[in-house]
Amino acid sequence: MSSEESRHVYRLHSTLELPLEDLHDHIDEATFPDGVDDVEITRRNNTLILKAVAKDQSVSKYTPTAQLKASVTENRVYEEDPEERRQQSFSWDEEEEEEIESELVEFAAFKGDRETVLQNSLLQYEMFLVLCGIAEAAEKGTLTAISEHDGELDATRIVDGEPRPADVEVVEGPRDHGSGESGVNWRDNKFISD
Repeated sequence: MSSEESRHVYRLHSTLELPLEDLHDHIDEATFPDGVDDVEITRRNNTLILKAVAKDQSVSKYTPTAQLKASVTENRVYEEDPEERRQQSFSWDEEEEEEIESELVEFAAFKGDRETVLQNSLLQYEMFLVLCGIAEAAEKGTLTAISEHDGELDATRIVDGEPRPADVEVVEGPRDHGSGESGVNWRDNKFISD
């Protein structure tokens, strides 16, 4: 891996959710970025970890590569929207209302900020690209990020599976307001003597 290329992910926020089965299918069929040979999926209770396997054989097996972390939740999925069905049915139909077909489906939820979703620095940018692919496969949720590639900042925004225009905007943060006004004035303190 070339150290001349700088690639970093500075800010990331994700609310992505997709069926676990769809995630497995996506990873099985995905083409991974340079430097990533494969992505291993491990499940520990209700936590899913997608870990980068480095192409570079000189990387020690004890060096932690970047990983994506998701929580696994179980949601009931209806074949037909129950609210829509209630609105369409008439009052005399309610007595004989038949049950709507549904099933419990496990979902992978990539929710949180950078440290929660994207961990470890080796191959971090490459795993961010894998997360962008997952975001495009997800029908629900948003991924926003600011990353840097070769000295250029890049804004990413993917909403409900569709990439959207995004810009990097520099704004004054709340801690920048009146930074010199708060604190102790040591020069005019009666408790300090010369």
